[in-house]
Amino acid sequence: MKILITGGAGFIGSAVVRQAVEAGHEVVNLDALTYAANLESLSSVAESPLYAFEQADIRDRPAFDRIFAAHRPDAVMHLAAESHVDRSIDGPALFIETNVTGTFNLLEAARTHWQATGKPDGFRFHHISTDEVYGSLGPTGKFTENTPYDPRSPYSASKAASDHLVRAWGETYGLPVLVTNCSNNYGPFHFPEKLIPVVILRALAGEPIPVYGDGSNVRDWLFVEDHADALLTVLQRGEVGRTYNIGGENEAANIDLVRMICAELDTLRPEGAPHDRLITFVTDRPGHDQRYAIDPTRIRKELGWRPSVTVEEGIARTVRWYLDNEAWWRPLLDREGVGRRLGTKA
Repeated sequence: MKILITGGAGFIGSAVVRQAVEAGHEVVNLDALTYAANLESLSSVAESPLYAFEQADIRDRPAFDRIFAAHRPDAVMHLAAESHVDRSIDGPALFIETNVTGTFNLLEAARTHWQATGKPDGFRFHHISTDEVYGSLGPTGKFTENTPYDPRSPYSASKAASDHLVRAWGETYGLPVLVTNCSNNYGPFHFPEKLIPVVILRALAGEPIPVYGDGSNVRDWLFVEDHADALLTVLQRGEVGRTYNIGGENEAANIDLVRMICAELDTLRPEGAPHDRLITFVTDRPGHDQRYAIDPTRIRKELGWRPSVTVEEGIARTVRWYLDNEAWWRPLLDREGVGRRLGTKA
């Protein structure tokens, strides 16, 4: 397949690009190269004849027409999005422009291309979303594909809106769409504003490790390479019009995850041990969802997919990757907002 991947220089997008190229697909990576993007994450495939890069902003509708005409993709995987909840609290307008209007622009460009090429049966528009659209769970229960939407942050509301747009284009225009909603991703190449890289890099620097509230918030942790594998599986074998929830089957409270990282660092960098002495509880995020958990029954039964990496294995691999790849993450610490507490304007 020739796949147009938006946001391919981001964390999840770059993992999908790498796996798609390694599997023999042609990939066109469309990315605006905003603050969280890094083309260094694609160095392993950048010289491949199967890889092409287009710098464009998904808010720029005319750019899409040019790119679709030039590359004529067989499928679209839409990962480009503003994704950091704290940034959405401080500046929600950009999230609406990118995640809602940008998705609309891409849908219209894809629909135009699909119709102009005779509506090929094999074309797919795969929209990648988040479990945060479902809101917050109590101590029991899990999100299914039929869970009502209940977004609680500007970020999750913007993703919920984009999900609805994609389904509407499928129902109204017949565009062959797929939607996936995933749990919290982690792993190598993660931009250093999210919890796990923040913990690793703060601990390495001997600085306080910030934990929101009392650290009891629970997430289902999905290793990013598992997620990329699931996304390509859905793209190739998923039923048109279907939604698939993708989870890691690895629930953990934030504080337990932080202590797991610290224990791994105690082993690998004993000179800084015990690293958990650096844990510092800070004022909670406004509207912080208490718990997310995915029921992955549909993707397991229909497509035969399950995650392969436990959270213990994934954390060990992730910590080692950051220790071995300072040249990748060190320059990112100077980017706007990194290292500062965001999301307090509410």
